[in-house]
Amino acid sequence: MTTLGFLYPGDHLAEDDFPRMEILFDAVRLVVNHTTVDEDAYRTDALMRAGAPERLAAGVPELQRAGVECVVWASGAGSFLYGWEGAHGQVAALARESGVPASSTSIGFVHAVRYLEAARVAVATTYPEPVADLFTAFLHAAGIEVVATRTAGLASATETADWGPDRVKELVTAADRPEADVLLLPDTALHTVSYVPELEELLGKPVLTGNQVSAREGLRLADRRAWSPRLGRIFAAREAPPAPVTGWGRGRAWARSGRKERSGGHPGPGRWGA
Repeated sequence: MTTLGFLYPGDHLAEDDFPRMEILFDAVRLVVNHTTVDEDAYRTDALMRAGAPERLAAGVPELQRAGVECVVWASGAGSFLYGWEGAHGQVAALARESGVPASSTSIGFVHAVRYLEAARVAVATTYPEPVADLFTAFLHAAGIEVVATRTAGLASATETADWGPDRVKELVTAADRPEADVLLLPDTALHTVSYVPELEELLGKPVLTGNQVSAREGLRLADRRAWSPRLGRIFAAREAPPAPVTGWGRGRAWARSGRKERSGGHPGPGRWGA
């Protein structure tokens, strides 16, 4: 059993996405611990306070007691608002505090986009425009081209958590562009796990969402592979099993015989069998 730890800002938002994902994974446990938020507001000052080192550190002991193999700070704005260097410093401090590898949702987006070998992305956010612009800047710092950004301009995570699939579909449709290889939904307060394949079918391309990407980042840190097409194309590729051993009998017979090939003493293709 692989146990992944997540620090999630606030309560009663979209944290129920994590048990849904846990059901879809094989032998993977997703442990979520809530961090405190003093103000539920989509302003840069409030969001940066949510990602302050002391707040993240306070949530670590509960995850350590659960025996997690890594920790992911499951917040979009609470990580990318620190900038590219600042976000890496944030998770480095979290790793030192927890004693296990650590990362964040924002860094996870970068790894996921690179995994999909996407050259260009479109962004659909529930954030106000000034916050959304900082996510675009974060992606640019990582070398990712953003071709379009659409903002819903919501004021809080509570408002975001109230959105259903229809409103999300309207937002991604408005944000998408033909030249975008992938569409990103960075807010972890947005419920998306139950219908990522629907969004991908609607747009005809991969869709990466905050909680889905957070789970993938935890799996990456733990060096654990997971397959579940119900969580979108990022989880759709099952790794091929090892190739069957062929010609094993011939290779064994060759080894016992002591015979050598004319070209330097190595058997020809297929004769070793492995």
